[in-house]
Amino acid sequence: MKTPSMLAFAALAAALAFGVSTRCVRAENANDPILDHDALASASGEEIYRHVCQGCHMSDGRGASGAGTYPALAANAHLASAQFTAVTVALGRRNMPHFAAQTDLGPFESFVMLHLDDRQIAAVVNYVRSHFGNHYTDEVTAADIAALHR
Repeated sequence: MKTPSMLAFAALAAALAFGVSTRCVRAENANDPILDHDALASASGEEIYRHVCQGCHMSDGRGASGAGTYPALAANAHLASAQFTAVTVALGRRNMPHFAAQTDLGPFESFVMLHLDDRQIAAVVNYVRSHFGNHYTDEVTAADIAALHR
């Protein structure tokens, strides 16, 4: 039986092995500067996408396959639902991690996952739903995101 401390230790080991940190995020493009924690706090949806999401979903939103499969966001009919998109980013789906702050791993949580606040999640959700060939204009708010995970 796995205990919470065993799961936390495994998550910490994996995070350290893969170099995951909540302190800074590097964009896919090496010419983009590193966004430190403070810069990320005020970043736009586009900046968050470039520095957090495009590493998997690619700069054009067309997704990728290789070590894993990262679905295309470009012209994606699933994004018609603002709630589907918000739930996916905030709470995760399949192998995609959650980005809403959760405390299920206790003191090790900060080593495991980059957390975005409700405003940041809303900003990136609204960005992907209105770019890459998506033209959905109804927007989610930080309050909508908060209602999902509280």
